[in-house]
Amino acid sequence: MKFRFSLLLFFTLNVPAFAQKSLFNGKNLDGWHIDVPAMDSKPDTINPFIVRNGMLVSLGTPGGHLITDKIYKNYQLTVKYRFAGRPGNCGILVHASTPRILYGMFPKSMEVQMQHKDAGDFWCIEEDITVPDMVNRRGPKENWGINGDKLRRIKNLTDDSEKPAGEWNTMIIQCLNNEIKVWVNGILVNHGTNCTASSGQIALQAEGSEVEFKQLDLNPIKALSR
Repeated sequence: MKFRFSLLLFFTLNVPAFAQKSLFNGKNLDGWHIDVPAMDSKPDTINPFIVRNGMLVSLGTPGGHLITDKIYKNYQLTVKYRFAGRPGNCGILVHASTPRILYGMFPKSMEVQMQHKDAGDFWCIEEDITVPDMVNRRGPKENWGINGDKLRRIKNLTDDSEKPAGEWNTMIIQCLNNEIKVWVNGILVNHGTNCTASSGQIALQAEGSEVEFKQLDLNPIKALSR
């Protein structure tokens, strides 16, 4: 683990340029690796990340993450997803680095929430970010934090951006330098600045609910969309 983290630190400081690409080839999980703590002691534990009918599927349990092998910066990530059954919780992590830093599960990162009715929230996981109207959207400043039971959630700008359960949603995440901007179905739902990270891996969560992904496209950018 120490050797892997050293390599991650090296490549974080030397992030190569990339061309437009899909993070999912529709056939297998090439380009990704799985981090599911339950599999440490029980290797035969079910893998919560599978490919089914040409889609990448997070089964929701056991909890864990599907993480890109490569590190990225200055990009637009376009994700098409839907909850396969009862809508619930999931998320996309950007600028991910140190594994299992929170609760022995979550990697150091900024989470863009996909939880039903809360899509577009930011969750700070040992990283931080600034948004307008912080007190109303995060709570009392003295309780802000990036770990444990501190106020790590930053509410999105609207809770009516998602499609009805079972329909496909499109989430667009733009990361440029220390800014992160998020749209859900064409509606701007969050825009943060002064992020404490500007590059890292991208991760999908298994966090209780089954989610199908049919698009995970990555494009390099030099400016944020308005």
